[in-house]
Amino acid sequence: MINHYRKSWALRYLREAKAELLAARKMPHMATSLIREAVRKAQVAIYYSLGEPVFIENIVQQALQNGEQMNDPVLKCLVEIERLVQQISESPDLNLEKATEQVDSLIQIASGIVEACTGEKNIE
Repeated sequence: MINHYRKSWALRYLREAKAELLAARKMPHMATSLIREAVRKAQVAIYYSLGEPVFIENIVQQALQNGEQMNDPVLKCLVEIERLVQQISESPDLNLEKATEQVDSLIQIASGIVEACTGEKNIE
């Protein structure tokens, strides 16, 4: 299971991702930066749930660089999340509506993973 330290950070990053996305919806002039923060924080919440974020990130980066077929469904999911993070982070002309929907979906996925790993229900 997950230790208290990682559990606390996972829950914190998930709460912050939700808050960033909510703020992006309320403040369109700041939406781009807030969406980019939200997507990254949702990703980090997942990483803290699964293990040490630095190690998880290294594994994901290696899988991306190798570009080979991945049989592990968890790794495949993490690679797809990384691709989404890169797409949103690097896009000069971000489609805010589409990005908001994508980040909202990612936050829902992150919530499920954090809930499964931490045992916390109804994470707010």
